[in-house]
Amino acid sequence: MVLNSRDSLTCQVRDVLDRVGDKWTLSVIYELRDGSRRFTDLKRAIDGISQRMLTVTVRSLERDGLVERTVYATVPPRVDYRLTALGQTLLKTAWELIDWATLHAAEIDEARDRYDHRPPTPV
Repeated sequence: MVLNSRDSLTCQVRDVLDRVGDKWTLSVIYELRDGSRRFTDLKRAIDGISQRMLTVTVRSLERDGLVERTVYATVPPRVDYRLTALGQTLLKTAWELIDWATLHAAEIDEARDRYDHRPPTPV
């Protein structure tokens, strides 16, 4: 099966949204908002992330051009991460989403409560 350009674009968009919507990406992007951070500082700042998941996440963000990785030839090696210009645009967009979620959190909680307490309906 040959994908047309619209199908290809749809796959690309879905891939990007999967990246942004995963469990850790926005946390990493947020932690890099003020500039370069060491790997160990990121690990300490992001509650619950394992070293492996942080590694996978920053590698994916680097591959996508959102994060730049700098390795310093020291003992032990020092690795810093910072947002690229493209990553900064994602941060701006993510802030808008965070602001929206903050603004509407109470409404969403109320809607969930109404849904969870409604009478059962036949399927």
